Amino acid sequence: MYSHQGSSTSPIMEVGNEAVEQELEVESNADEMSEEELDLDHLDQLNKGTETGEKGAVEGANPFEKKQRKKKSTIWEDMTIVKQPDGTLKVQCNHCKELFVKNPSGATSQHKRHLKNCLQKRLAVGEENQKRQQVLSFTEGPSDGITSITNFSYDHAKVRELAAHMVLVHEYPFSMLDHVVFNKFMKAASPFYKKINRQTVKEDCVTAFMLEKRRLRNILKGANRVSITTDLWKSGQKIQYMVVTGHFVDSDWVLQKRVLNFCNVPPPHTGVIIADALSKCFLEWGIENKVSTITVDNASYNDVCIRRVKEDFSLRKRLSIGGKIFHVRCCAHILNLLVQDGLNQIVDVIDVVREGIKYLKNSESRLNEFAKIKKQLQLPYRKLILDCPTRWNSTYLMLASALEFRDVFPRYGDIDPGFHYVPSEFEWMKVEEVCKFLGIFYEITNIISGSDYPTANLFLVELYRIKELLNEKALDFSDHIRFIAESMALKFDKYWGESNVLMSLGAILDPRYKMVLVNHTFPVIYGEVAAPRYIDEMRCILYDLYNEYVDAYVSSHSEEPPREAGKRKHSEISSKSTQGAAKKLGVNVLTGKEKFRMVVSEIDKAPPEKSDLDVYLEEGRYVCDANANLDVLGWWKGERWRFPILSRLASDILAIPVTTVASESTFSAGGRIIDDRRASMSVETVQMLLCGNDWIRNLHGLKNKSREPLDVSESSTIEEIDLPDI
Repeated sequence: MYSHQGSSTSPIMEVGNEAVEQELEVESNADEMSEEELDLDHLDQLNKGTETGEKGAVEGANPFEKKQRKKKSTIWEDMTIVKQPDGTLKVQCNHCKELFVKNPSGATSQHKRHLKNCLQKRLAVGEENQKRQQVLSFTEGPSDGITSITNFSYDHAKVRELAAHMVLVHEYPFSMLDHVVFNKFMKAASPFYKKINRQTVKEDCVTAFMLEKRRLRNILKGANRVSITTDLWKSGQKIQYMVVTGHFVDSDWVLQKRVLNFCNVPPPHTGVIIADALSKCFLEWGIENKVSTITVDNASYNDVCIRRVKEDFSLRKRLSIGGKIFHVRCCAHILNLLVQDGLNQIVDVIDVVREGIKYLKNSESRLNEFAKIKKQLQLPYRKLILDCPTRWNSTYLMLASALEFRDVFPRYGDIDPGFHYVPSEFEWMKVEEVCKFLGIFYEITNIISGSDYPTANLFLVELYRIKELLNEKALDFSDHIRFIAESMALKFDKYWGESNVLMSLGAILDPRYKMVLVNHTFPVIYGEVAAPRYIDEMRCILYDLYNEYVDAYVSSHSEEPPREAGKRKHSEISSKSTQGAAKKLGVNVLTGKEKFRMVVSEIDKAPPEKSDLDVYLEEGRYVCDANANLDVLGWWKGERWRFPILSRLASDILAIPVTTVASESTFSAGGRIIDDRRASMSVETVQMLLCGNDWIRNLHGLKNKSREPLDVSESSTIEEIDLPDI
């Protein structure tokens, strides 16, 4: 016999879950029997009793006879009432056959005591369990080839929980669990499987969403500071959504990223309305006093929004160093604006290349002729790329791929009179020079956008390289390169011409750089004359921020926890009782332990000669392989005992993202979920699916889908055109 139990081991099926009961009224499972079915089943049992002539059947019962009370105690499963030869009634154990007096009142306490200690019953239960333990499951061990065998027990509650997780993580429709072949597959995997309909799985997804929301709220309670990234996105429903992503370091010193909200923001989308939506989100999650920075793109309404939120935080005195790092501009967006400004200087050449590739793409015969010429020239390259005009990096890839076919374009123009998109040699030279110039920008964009956590310590060294390159190209012999460099330099000075506090703080708190990088890069970024002033300003800001953390540390440790206070009070009482006994003898005793404690307390009261920050800056840089990917946060975790205050400051600064890439990856998931067939979903369902997807992925340790190798961010911004084999 198979062991089959439906125990509710899953939190999704937990009846006593107060949070779920308050926020959801889950309908009963559609697979359970309805009341009508139960009534019919009961009627069938009565009919069977009538046919077999059992006692209690309708026709065999005397209507005037007093009905016997139904036995409800569980002991009657193991005991039977037997009639003795003398006519008395006894209670007999079915296992050991021992007889007991039948109590006229119906009391069964003595029978329960017997069954609890009955050896024969224990042996019988053990044999029954052995018969039931015939289904085994094989569990994979920590390494390949190692498995463990355990008893299998089907748990439908766990199946429902994992089905909800599957739908959320893999973005399946709710109707998937209604598919015929899927249910056949599940029945083949386990004969105990019960079908889960679409309504049930939707309710289970909502329940999983609420459980993870409560868990995340508890995690955020332990976070010291939370950094926010936010952005707006219009879905295929023509509805404007706002995503809010929180970044923080958890109690294990692991950098975490969670989608906190994916909500509809009704028009007009002004800065005031967006600021109000952000404030509501902070209050909902209980982080209104923990938000340290907000990272946004360069839209004008974001400036108004951040100014409004910053004013609210100033009133509550919740801004560090006067709010100098509260507003973080997305570095990826600034870089995009920077390069787009430069590309506008050669827009005519770019249009010629783009239109030429479009012309070839629209006809298979044209591509065949183009490929024949490519083969005649023995060129190894096989792809043309068509860009997205609003993404400069895709334009760079288009120009770089077109350069490989620069000799093919004029030859194809000779055989196709309709092909008017052949750049001149001078124009190809422009394209080649621009591609060499933009190569460094492309690599920097990959560093920023390709990182799961693009934090503040990554960018200062690249910012310095950009400024250095612009300074070099401003003196280039080529006129169009000088024009491009001058145009980009103006945009650079607009956004990064002033002291970049956050990136500088991140670099200083990276043990590989410290103040050495600041001293080296500032003369290039700000000029030899202004650099010393900016370096001194940066050092003052660093010490001001450190002093804020010192004050917070002292205030949190000034009041001793009640348990510790109780321990100290108990020790003081014991010590006083000992001293009291000594005083009764007329002796004033000062033990060695108490004298040592007095000396140590005086030492502790004395201020340290050097602070954590002084010691850290005076020590040498952490030397490692130049190509090694150092876990900076992990380094600070290892040094937290030496730098108890500075390590906390470093963890908060290193958790601040310098781009809104995290928010944009959520929009990619939104585009997949809100497709044409599901455009009628409510905004509440969309929020449940998007947030649940992010939370359940983190629960199971899965990477974000936009970071998987098969879903590269560039794939949605470029179109690769394969040339046919000829």
